[in-house]
Amino acid sequence: MKLRLVPAGLLVLLLVLQGQLWFGRGSVPNVARLNAELSVQKQSNTRAEQINQGMEAEIRDLREGLEIVEEKARAELGMVKPNEIFVQVVK
Repeated sequence: MKLRLVPAGLLVLLLVLQGQLWFGRGSVPNVARLNAELSVQKQSNTRAEQINQGMEAEIRDLREGLEIVEEKARAELGMVKPNEIFVQVVK
């Protein structure tokens, strides 16, 4: 009788472990889904990092020199210097 309980107990343990592997918190489908989410988040972070680097460069330019201020004033506000003629070319 005892000899039959050991294989039955091992079989039950195997079934419990398989259930955890396929349906538990750290299951194979759950890990695959989390890996996919991680990949999407990494791409989003890369894009955000590139945008941040561009903004940091623009801020650095604004702090260091007035050339970009003049360029923005001319482009966005249409400002001109004294004795200068502004000609806008539309493409």
